Amino acid sequence: MSELHDLSALEQGEAIRSREVSSREFTEHYLERTNRLSDQVGAFARVTEELARRQADAADVAVREGGAQGPLWGVVCPVKALAMVDGVPTNFGSLAVEVTPPFDDFVVSKMREAGLVFTGLTNAPEFGLPCYTEPDPSIAPPAKTPWDLSRSAGGSSGGAGAAVAAGLAPIALGSDGGGSIRIPASVTGIVGIKPTRGRVSNGPLGDAVADLVNHGPMARTVADAAALLDALAGAFPGDPYSAIPPKRGTFLDAATRDPGKLTIGMYVTPVLVETEVDPQVLAAVADTAAVLESLGHEVVEIDPPFDTSLWPTFSALWSVLALLTPVAPEDEHKLRPLTRYLREQGRHVTGVELATALGSARVAARAAVAASAQFDAVLAPTVAALPALVGQLRDDADPEADFAAQSAFSPFCAPYNVTGQPAINVPLNWSLDELPIGVQLIGRMHDEETLISLAAALESESSWTQRQPAMW
Repeated sequence: MSELHDLSALEQGEAIRSREVSSREFTEHYLERTNRLSDQVGAFARVTEELARRQADAADVAVREGGAQGPLWGVVCPVKALAMVDGVPTNFGSLAVEVTPPFDDFVVSKMREAGLVFTGLTNAPEFGLPCYTEPDPSIAPPAKTPWDLSRSAGGSSGGAGAAVAAGLAPIALGSDGGGSIRIPASVTGIVGIKPTRGRVSNGPLGDAVADLVNHGPMARTVADAAALLDALAGAFPGDPYSAIPPKRGTFLDAATRDPGKLTIGMYVTPVLVETEVDPQVLAAVADTAAVLESLGHEVVEIDPPFDTSLWPTFSALWSVLALLTPVAPEDEHKLRPLTRYLREQGRHVTGVELATALGSARVAARAAVAASAQFDAVLAPTVAALPALVGQLRDDADPEADFAAQSAFSPFCAPYNVTGQPAINVPLNWSLDELPIGVQLIGRMHDEETLISLAAALESESSWTQRQPAMW
């Protein structure tokens, strides 16, 4: 072991419980790296040094007194800046809003129960709306993939992806309403899980439009992501959806289990909009299929379970979702051009049109789930292109073009926010220029276990956990 951050999150948890290394030592290590390197990759919007030290010291006391619980006790795990942390000011990536929450989001409470240490709030774009993380520069620098600092870390969990990939945290909390965990995971070369709808609660405030948004784990290894999912999972009273618990043990158990011989569907045709898919992305999917077949699985080419008719429905829901963060009228001018554009689009969606969009989304979701029900998992690209340059997708002068560019970059993720199915980004492949290319595996409802077992098997055939960016 040359550096503390070379250890996986689970190895760190074991070192803390065995008192080989204290939580405070790990925390100070990550705080030093964060203060030195965060701005290079735009990982953090706010660093919470005092909170982290208090949590780490409390975790160490619990270890000494026999009160440590769970495999991630005392491990550093930053929170995405869109989540509420009691007493920690946040602006949700916006100049138009700033609040100091008097409570935790339920998922943050679950993180506290698991003994996790919050070193800060990771960078997110305004209200989590775009698939890049480029807030106003006075909030944070753009989030960049540490594999090429000219390229974006994606969004909206771009700061979380950058933090994990750059070794500023072993794991991180993300959220995904249209690909916002999987896109950053793909372009930063890490694992990201969008859980089944209802697996991780959105309480107490909830997602009032179609329940598109899911909190989920981001990590360098499948087992670390699975362990964090175990910590995050749980229902809040009154949740409109709840997921069936794992069939056998925990999600971490699934990471050590042979998935058996599976039948896996595969497609590469974009499903939100018509766009070209980069040849290296197509090759990554084909190479992944070949590895799956070498492991004994049957891979079957299928028609996509969606078509571009879903896009107007998703657009209507997304634009209404953009309206749900309250902004004082006198502060609307402080919003980013894309946010103002989406909110204006949302204001033109009538009640009848919203109800129709919700109904159409449910019909499309049911049809898609039925169409792929015969498969244990489905393989597809995560994004359609190599990691985008910083500023490549953003177009402040023409936010409509900005939104169209995002849709062309990420035409595969959002449909599974509509269905609610679980999906995992697997960082198995790399471009000719050594840029990460993720692929996603989509599972049956409530069946993250199969995805985790399958991804862990792919990890065992790969060297991705040994790959490190230069700044590591």
